[in-house]
Amino acid sequence: MQSPIQLDISRRDLLISSAAAVAVTGVAGGVAAQSAEDEAAYTSKVSFTVNGQNRDLDIDNRTTLLEALREHLHLTGTKKGCDHGQCGACTVIVDGRRLNSCLTLAIMRQGNEITTIEGLGKPGDLHPMQAAFVKHDGFQCGYCTPGQICSSVAVLEEIKANIPSHVTGDLTAQGTATAVEIRERMSGNICRCGAYSNIVDAIVEVGGTKA
Repeated sequence: MQSPIQLDISRRDLLISSAAAVAVTGVAGGVAAQSAEDEAAYTSKVSFTVNGQNRDLDIDNRTTLLEALREHLHLTGTKKGCDHGQCGACTVIVDGRRLNSCLTLAIMRQGNEITTIEGLGKPGDLHPMQAAFVKHDGFQCGYCTPGQICSSVAVLEEIKANIPSHVTGDLTAQGTATAVEIRERMSGNICRCGAYSNIVDAIVEVGGTKA
């Protein structure tokens, strides 16, 4: 008859060998299931228009629009800030509406028209909003500026289209680009340098108001 010590060692050996067998089986099964065809299923073809040009990409399904723009199309004006949709540095314009590009997958934007900061203007031919930011010194470090400008352009279009915000007093009147409206609508774009007042001045000027 085995002693208690010998019995304990045998039980321990049995548990160790059983665990090892399960681990080996699991690894082998995972390797067998991951065929070349399965790997191909993780990528998709996507086509959209970026800054007026048709672009076709074959990308991983998990690729965000921000990553597609920066890493695949090399449009690095759009910045990655918080990567949680809280700072607005990655803002682009999609079909006329502003969008945090870090929060949407590239494959979800099939057929969309996308405008980044590179598509708004260029040196010597600035977009009015870009020129206003320069005039009013609406930036310091400049990291958030591409997102700020894209959002600003979309904000004025929202106001022009009479889309109300939380501070709109009269829902039946034509919207006006007042400082109060602009601050509310731009609240999702963070400027850690604190150039907010200058940013508002730039947007108000382009919006054609003084209030």
